[in-house]
Amino acid sequence: MTTQERIEKMLKKSEVIIGAGGPKAIAKQHERGKMTARERIAALLDEGSFVELDRFVRHRCNNFGQEKKDLPGEGVTTGYGTIDGRLVYVFSQDFTVEGGSLGEMHANKIAKVQRLALKMGAPCIGMNDSGGARIQEAIDALGGYGKLFFNNTISSGVIPQISAIMGPSAGGAVYSPALTDFIYMVKETSKMFITGPAVVKSVTGEEVTQEQLGGAMTHNSRSGVANFAAEDDADCIQQIRYLLSFLPSNNMETAPIVDTGDDPNRTAEELNSICPDNSNAAYDMYDVIKAIVDNGEYYENQKYWAQNIITCFARMDGETIGIIANQPKVMAGCLDINASDKSSRFIRFCDAFNIPLLNLVDVPGFLPGTVQEYGGIIRHGAKMLYAYSEATVPKITLVTRKAYGGSYLAMCSQELGADQVIAWPTAEIAVMGPAGAANIIFKKQDPETQKKSTEEYVDKFATPYIAAERGMVDIIIEPKNSRPAVISALHMLETKRESRPAKRHGNFPV
Repeated sequence: MTTQERIEKMLKKSEVIIGAGGPKAIAKQHERGKMTARERIAALLDEGSFVELDRFVRHRCNNFGQEKKDLPGEGVTTGYGTIDGRLVYVFSQDFTVEGGSLGEMHANKIAKVQRLALKMGAPCIGMNDSGGARIQEAIDALGGYGKLFFNNTISSGVIPQISAIMGPSAGGAVYSPALTDFIYMVKETSKMFITGPAVVKSVTGEEVTQEQLGGAMTHNSRSGVANFAAEDDADCIQQIRYLLSFLPSNNMETAPIVDTGDDPNRTAEELNSICPDNSNAAYDMYDVIKAIVDNGEYYENQKYWAQNIITCFARMDGETIGIIANQPKVMAGCLDINASDKSSRFIRFCDAFNIPLLNLVDVPGFLPGTVQEYGGIIRHGAKMLYAYSEATVPKITLVTRKAYGGSYLAMCSQELGADQVIAWPTAEIAVMGPAGAANIIFKKQDPETQKKSTEEYVDKFATPYIAAERGMVDIIIEPKNSRPAVISALHMLETKRESRPAKRHGNFPV
């Protein structure tokens, strides 16, 4: 065989593999509103940057007639490329080939890019569109999932790992995404569940659709499994590119500094009047965030779940920060089980990847009631205490209004390691709500005297000044100066160095 013939043979093999499941299967994929595996990679990466690995890998299964099947690319396309010029590794499951099912060699292809991403210190992005394990390969498929889970775990906190669910993901297939940092789901076309509706009905008698059981909004608003919802594949891919713009490539780097053009000394006069005179009246914490971050721009994590707390990425003077903020408009900003889980995981991600934390505090307490107590609010609330105490990145706490008791500690008080605590004059920092405290202290007084004593108590203690007198608040500012005050603190903290005792790992209160 001549050299040219060898080249032509290689090109023909490549052509078959690139053709995936063939024109009919690709047409069906498009009819479902989904891109193909290669189209997704092309949209995700900078043009012309993709380098494919393991194109010619083939399964070696001889069970149930599998030896007669030629599965192009083993049902997954893998490789590396760049996003905004930065190296990333990627895999994209191909539903047009055997339903994107995972077998031994399919898993090996994914595991290879996971290992390379870890060695190179680059983000790893997986686009999942799979019917699950390739049953014909039995234990080999099961072992393949095990490899992926292990790689996800050892890469955690070292490189960002992002999962896009762009089709079905069922059974064991859901756990690799669950071990990654962020999960995207596409409305209508993506599904995640341990067991499908048919099994659910046979075991529990419940009747439920795939969408109700494991659709994008189910996991974005009810379970908290997913972080982001997308309208379609293109929107999902664009959001992933946007997320990466806020993140470093690995835990040894910091996020890119961006010239946003927003004056770091800009003030926001509207903040001086944002807190209602009645401290029990609500206001929108999003308005505070928009007023202080660069150009009012932020990217919210888990927007639809546990809406009593806000977690988002933003920039201040071009530097990426993570914001954790109570939302007075939802449940008065109380902390509950879901808010504790949502915020503690976000805190730990930011700490792992050198992203400073800004905590915007207006919290009246932990949500009371049997549902919360029986659900383990003590254990879940402890996650926030643990996450903040463990974090060594710069931590800035800005108290806008209520900061009561243990819930204030859980929002990163000075005692939990806040490097700078800033308060507005409207801040109420106390062991409990001052009116409630006064009712206990003065309960034996006659009603008229009790009313007067309560008013005096509230005037004295519903302020930031007692905490400031004890050195627990560093600075009290006009609200309009919040942006320059926080940016000044961020610059001051650029050289922060803090370590924790050497240990294998702590015992996180999961």
